[in-house]
Amino acid sequence: MIIVANVLIGAGLFFLAVSTFALLIMPDLYTRAHAVAKSETLALILLFGGVLFRPELDVPAVGRLLFILAVSVIANPTAVHALLRASHRSGALPWTVVDQRIADAELGRYQP
Repeated sequence: MIIVANVLIGAGLFFLAVSTFALLIMPDLYTRAHAVAKSETLALILLFGGVLFRPELDVPAVGRLLFILAVSVIANPTAVHALLRASHRSGALPWTVVDQRIADAELGRYQP
């Protein structure tokens, strides 16, 4: 059981690292939020799954963890959706191919 717990926790930490990396390399708000929301939710599920397999937990702790996990799995995508909807309504524009061409031209990589 402890090996399963450690593997799940390690996988959760990996997806948190992927989430952090995506936050750094994605070009705009929409792609960053999408990448972070997906990988962060999966990481949360894996981390809580790993903690639930730990032998030190008693029954009330498992119940609390499952409740927190359920609320988080529902709240995280909903909050990201609300954030992106508000951003769209306030006029935040997504990254486009034209923006990429301008960036490439400034760096000397664009060839028409």
